[in-house]
Amino acid sequence: MFDLDIKRLSIHEIKELVQFSTLEDLRVLLELIKLDDRKGVRTLQRVILKRFEDEEARLKRRKVLLEEERKLWAMGYEFVGGLDEAGRGPLAGPVVAACVVFEPYTYIDGVNDSKRLTPAKREEYFELIMKKAKTVGIGRVDPVEIDRINILEATRTAMEHAVSQCYPDIDFLLVDAMDGNFSVPYIPLIKGDSRSHSIAAASIVAKVIRDREMDEWHKKYPQYGFNKHKGYGTGSHIDVIRQIGPCPIHRRTFIHKLID
Repeated sequence: MFDLDIKRLSIHEIKELVQFSTLEDLRVLLELIKLDDRKGVRTLQRVILKRFEDEEARLKRRKVLLEEERKLWAMGYEFVGGLDEAGRGPLAGPVVAACVVFEPYTYIDGVNDSKRLTPAKREEYFELIMKKAKTVGIGRVDPVEIDRINILEATRTAMEHAVSQCYPDIDFLLVDAMDGNFSVPYIPLIKGDSRSHSIAAASIVAKVIRDREMDEWHKKYPQYGFNKHKGYGTGSHIDVIRQIGPCPIHRRTFIHKLID
């Protein structure tokens, strides 16, 4: 492909080659570019090197995110689920848990802890996850129940419901730092959404589903701004609670000091 005199090409032409070449071709192109001392071409050297660095980081990320799943596949567990929740900390709204099970060796490039992704990216990956997952289970506990049994028990309940919906298409479970009464063997992982592809996927699903619900609640109670803060205790949210009081989806055990 690169049997050419690089110095006869314009910088724009070389830039197009860099943009549309495979990584394998870029290695050859890089050696040719090194023979060209034009300043603009030297800049393209850095662009190519950055592509290599990004690819190395991507492969390293994939290795890290599939490490726990690979161990379980090697032990004979075929369908490994990831479990995570969204909404433990907000002053309003439900806690939502998601369990995501993929076919072995399924990987969606770019899936990450939901907190590290923009809302637009979470929506994009949510659609991919729902399309590629073998099964997805969702658990939800509303604010009244959270107040009755406390947020820790409510989170466990939501997680247990999510896992139960995946049975029998799940053999083992990776959980983001929680214990529970699950129907399959499991391992709790500290910072699991940064260590497991399945848990990261579950964190995205739980977050998107909960955020969508809070957007719907915003339509009913627009004065609280649920579409912006999703029920978390921002300054503006707390100010509104103090001014007009809570609405039915506020967790009384979380805000009692504010309204007292």
